[in-house]
Amino acid sequence: MNIELKPVRKLRIHWPISVETMTQLADGQLQALESDAGIASLLDALTSTPELGGFGNYHHVFESSAGFEGFTVAEGANPTLGSVGQRTISPTFVFTTYFDDSLDDSTVQRLVQGIVDIHPWEVPVIEVSGPLSVSTSALASAGEMRVAS
Repeated sequence: MNIELKPVRKLRIHWPISVETMTQLADGQLQALESDAGIASLLDALTSTPELGGFGNYHHVFESSAGFEGFTVAEGANPTLGSVGQRTISPTFVFTTYFDDSLDDSTVQRLVQGIVDIHPWEVPVIEVSGPLSVSTSALASAGEMRVAS
């Protein structure tokens, strides 16, 4: 089997979830992802954005983990959660997907802006990596990883 590497960029989004959703996920109730309105909107954004999560015959590919996010609100902020001077800990869904490294900057900007537009935080944590390589060994017969279309 030939192993090929394809240059991609990683998009990671930190999204607040309720304690109830976190508890359901910890109990293995994966349907909690679709019953949480915020996460459902994030997953809808993934499925409506063909540039994200395309791995050959697999579309809308993502990875996730649940954790916690902490912050202290400063003067001048308009927080969704917490208050000025208060340390706040929020259950968080961390969503990761990939896109082809050949996408131009304006397309990447549009992708990130689309997430910012639906994110509940005043200042969302959205990471966009530089180029990295992913294995496309399962796609060896197709020759390369393709962006979903």
